[in-house]
Parts: sequence; C-alpha cells; structure tokens
Amino acid sequence: MTPPKKIPTGLLVIGTMKLVIAALLSAASLGAFKLIHKDVEETLNQIIILMHLDPDNHFINTAIEKVAGFDPKQLKAIGAGTMVYAALYVLEGIGLLMGKHWAEYLVIIITGSLLPLECYEIIEKTTALRIGVLVINMAVMIYLILRLKRDARAKKSAA
Repeated sequence: MTPPKKIPTGLLVIGTMKLVIAALLSAASLGAFKLIHKDVEETLNQIIILMHLDPDNHFINTAIEKVAGFDPKQLKAIGAGTMVYAALYVLEGIGLLMGKHWAEYLVIIITGSLLPLECYEIIEKTTALRIGVLVINMAVMIYLILRLKRDARAKKSAA
C-alpha cells in the first residue's frame, strides 16, 4: 500500500479558495431562484434587516436598485449561470485538492480565458477589487504553469 500523496500547500490554498467561492456562488444562485415571483425589493429589505445591516447604506441601496429591476426570466438565467459557474469551481477545487494535473490545466484554461474580460472591466471602471482579482488570478495561473513545467521536467529526467 502506497502512502497518500502530499498535496503542495499552493494547491491546497487555491483548491480551498475555489470551494469557498463555489459555496458563495451557490448561495447567490439559490438566492436568485428564491427571488423569482416575489417582490424583490421587499424581500431584500427583509434580509438586510435580518442580517442587521444598515438599510441606508449607499452600496446596499445601489445593489437593491439593480436587482429589483430583474424580471423572473432574468433571475432564472442569473441563477442557472451562477450555478454552472459554481459547479466549475467545485470541479476545479476538488481536482486541485486531490492533486490532479487535469485540474491545474482546467484552472489555467478557464482563468486565462477570463483575463481579457477582467482587463476590459478594469479599463471600463478601475477599482481596487477588480485589480486585486486580476492580480490574484494571474498569480494563480503563473504558479500552476510553473508547477506543471517543473513536474514535466522532473518526469522527463526520471525516465
């Protein structure tokens, strides 16, 4: 019986981050589905009160105004799209936590395909959050690319 393979700390951190984001996306998806056929503004105001948030907060009011304008069809599309995205994050996270190279490739491909959109978003409206997300995603990609290259060299030299 072979001992379990030690998963590098970087993969553990990235995999865990992916699963946390998947949980948040799943919650957002379920929330979108729950808002279908309800008074969105009233429901969100009740949630804000239950969470003891400031109902007069500018950011909260802006978010409510945006979400309150969605019709049931849009809420279904948002819920479904967010759930698909969450499922991708679960797949990536579990694969990374298991130390699977296919998961590293998957993260590189998906993250790399979204970088142009992230750059566009920063050009449209520069915020610290958008820049932070771009930097983190680029760091994750570079780390995974370097890991895969190192593993390929090690495998080649062992053969």
